[in-house]
Amino acid sequence: MNNFGIGNNTFVAESARIGNNVHIGHNCIIEDRVFIGDDTFIDSNTIIRQGVSIGRGGFIGSNCIIGEYLMDFCKDRQYHSHPLSIGVNVLIRSGSIIYAGSTIGDHFQTGHQTTIREKANIGNNVSIGTLSDIQCSCKIGNYVRLHSNVFIAPLSVIDDFVWLFPHVILTNDPTPPSSNFVGVHIHSFAIVASGAIVMPGLDLGQDCLIGAGAIVTKSVEPYTVVVGNPAKSISDVRKIKNKVTGKLVYPWREYFCNYMPWEGIGFEAWFNSLDLNEKQKFTISDINI
Repeated sequence: MNNFGIGNNTFVAESARIGNNVHIGHNCIIEDRVFIGDDTFIDSNTIIRQGVSIGRGGFIGSNCIIGEYLMDFCKDRQYHSHPLSIGVNVLIRSGSIIYAGSTIGDHFQTGHQTTIREKANIGNNVSIGTLSDIQCSCKIGNYVRLHSNVFIAPLSVIDDFVWLFPHVILTNDPTPPSSNFVGVHIHSFAIVASGAIVMPGLDLGQDCLIGAGAIVTKSVEPYTVVVGNPAKSISDVRKIKNKVTGKLVYPWREYFCNYMPWEGIGFEAWFNSLDLNEKQKFTISDINI
């Protein structure tokens, strides 16, 4: 390692592998068998536990715990191998806690005080907002954006290019309290607006729109707009117009490109530029291109 900067009162285990041009702040703990890639910045008071791998170019804020203990350690105080792999160019903001035993892709970012539990499988270019809580055994695709204070129950599946706005809740227990959990499945390009609650085991179809504050008690068909309590269908999303311009605004991928891989070229051009193997990396169906 070269150009390795380390703050006061910081401990780095001998078996840790630290890349070039890495900064580690004050009062940090870097445990055994940790790998930190080149050009990574770790702010003060952060703990990176055993078996964590972080790719190059990452920024880890202060007071984070990366690779937090699972219940087995809490019970017997013995180390159990639960590797945590985090990709390149990630931004994990201060106060976040990511448990051991997950896989997180490249260009991932969190807000402040985000929690991600074990057995999460998170794709590339995912953003999870401040105070959001991702529970265990969830699967989140690529280019998914979760805003602040979102709660994702265990066993939830969120496909590519999904938007969840603030205070959305995905549930998983049909008869609480029980152990018969069934996760929600949200398909690609779906939008769940602020404050919506989705009941256990439901499918939200591709490109559907769940209105703010809706209580979703039944699965939603693709391209369907549902609102209310209980949520009911009111329209096809492709009929909705911008109230200011009067122009169509859905499917949103045709009119919005911020943060998306088609920014500057449009969705159709981007999608058509992919070869078959690249297209198969995304959960996209029912698109006439």
